[in-house]
Amino acid sequence: MGKPSKYEKETIVNFNEGEKEASIYTFNADLKRRLAEFSKKYPLLCRLEKSTLEGSVAYVLDKSRLSIRLVPPYSEERRAAARAYAKEHGFKSLPGGKDIA
Repeated sequence: MGKPSKYEKETIVNFNEGEKEASIYTFNADLKRRLAEFSKKYPLLCRLEKSTLEGSVAYVLDKSRLSIRLVPPYSEERRAAARAYAKEHGFKSLPGGKDIA
């Protein structure tokens, strides 16, 4: 079996109302790093269940430690304020709209 495509590199968060634990299966590098750090710091709340050669991991964690954040889009006023702050503090735009410090 070959390397999974980006489309196949899923992140699945699974929990139900009856259990105290949630499971997270992911290929996402940032999330894998954050879960590894959290599990080392809080081994009673989060543990690695499985790691695959393809690059996925599965963690089980206390559901009360999981948070899902929905971030609304910036208003035009907030975007203008962020641009002004960036200009004042020396941020430079990159091609594609990304900024660097």
